[in-house]
Amino acid sequence: MKGLYSTGAYLAKSKIGQSLLELINFRVSQINGCAYCLDMHAKDLRAMGETEQRLYLLNVWREAPLYTERERAALAWAEAVTEAEVPDGIYSEALEYFSEEEMIDLTLAVITINSFNRINIAFRIKAGDYQPGMHTHLIS
Repeated sequence: MKGLYSTGAYLAKSKIGQSLLELINFRVSQINGCAYCLDMHAKDLRAMGETEQRLYLLNVWREAPLYTERERAALAWAEAVTEAEVPDGIYSEALEYFSEEEMIDLTLAVITINSFNRINIAFRIKAGDYQPGMHTHLIS
């Protein structure tokens, strides 16, 4: 777990930005069905000023006009990496909005949230009690 928390500390300083990383965490957690992470990242996103409407429509982000082109490229990348198949078009599109360093950070973010999702699901970690910032001390 220390390795995952260390990666989280590194990503917290990433040029990608915390709100986009949290949006990615939320979307990947939707795909993986991790209730604990959905509860956590929804609360963190709301605390950062994210709107309810954007959270509600994230599952259908392709059809919703609420996300920037940069966010769309990141979400497509996150979904492709989660599904372990990154088509050339998604790779090319992501490179339009992110530097190579940011692409590595995006990929680390997706790998990290996938790992947390699988741990929480496997160990049956219950959702609902999370408070925004509750785990900040773990990635400091």
